[in-house]
Amino acid sequence: MNPKKFKRILVGVDDSPDAQLAFRYAMNRAKSDQAQLVICSVLESDNMNIYQALSKDYVHGKRDDLYDHLQQYKNLAERVGLTDVKVVIGEGDPGETIVKSIIPAVKPDLLVVGSLSKGGVRKYFGSQAAYMAKYSPISVMIVR
Repeated sequence: MNPKKFKRILVGVDDSPDAQLAFRYAMNRAKSDQAQLVICSVLESDNMNIYQALSKDYVHGKRDDLYDHLQQYKNLAERVGLTDVKVVIGEGDPGETIVKSIIPAVKPDLLVVGSLSKGGVRKYFGSQAAYMAKYSPISVMIVR
């Protein structure tokens, strides 16, 4: 029995060490399955104060920084030999945004995320991993 081959893998990244591991796993899996790799991150509005959230320049600045960060991931994936790599940015609560917006738009057949998140204010994907595993319409790989 052959394990399932994936065609499109979505990986969620933030700055946590777990996200780096998740990215590495997704990259290797995409390479072995000859799958498309879609790298996503979510701009969290609850980390902004009201003035920042209302400032288009601030939000665009943050989005541009995030886009540049994702481009670095994309470049790395292409350096290891992946040819079909895309980046996607969502906005809002990470778990919910990925499950309700990004997955339906991207239509991946595997979601890869890290298990732990950074503590404090930057409660990225880790605290969201259980939510995504529970509500995702596709298989979820949580990397520890």
